[in-house]
Amino acid sequence: MEQHRTRPPHNGTRRPAQGAQLPAQARGERRPPMAGRPTPPVVRTLRRLRRLPNPRLTGLGAGLFCGALMFVLGCLVSVLFGSSLTTYGVLFVPVSVLTSVWIRRGDLLTAPIVVPIAFAVGLVPVADNGGGTSGRLMGLFTALATQAGWLYAGTLAAGLIALVRRIRLVRGRWR
Repeated sequence: MEQHRTRPPHNGTRRPAQGAQLPAQARGERRPPMAGRPTPPVVRTLRRLRRLPNPRLTGLGAGLFCGALMFVLGCLVSVLFGSSLTTYGVLFVPVSVLTSVWIRRGDLLTAPIVVPIAFAVGLVPVADNGGGTSGRLMGLFTALATQAGWLYAGTLAAGLIALVRRIRLVRGRWR
């Protein structure tokens, strides 16, 4: 014989008694700020930073994000700045930092691998084209050789951020 439940399922929340007044936070109201005390600028900045999106990219997602963004930036640099390799290199460093910050914990070690590949992908529209396939390849290799400092700087930044995040993760597990 089938037995029916006599009580509704309990999922860890309680309903208030009928006629009971909910607290202000439960009703969705904000507490008024403390009178006479201004909010410190550091606290305001941290609140603004928490509202920003905080994506967590997989290793493949980080590669796609960084590669696609560097290719778009390379196209923009070639159109707006006349294929300025220095401008492209300067834009590469923040992209590598963002990639290593947004990559998820399990894929931290892929950040220093993905970033140089994306640098080379983005150089395709920026590098000088001599004509034909061999001229394009020669321009790409020349750009890679002359802009190695920016490549190393972005890769080092991504590697250091990934390393620091990994050390903090391991230390957090020990505690």
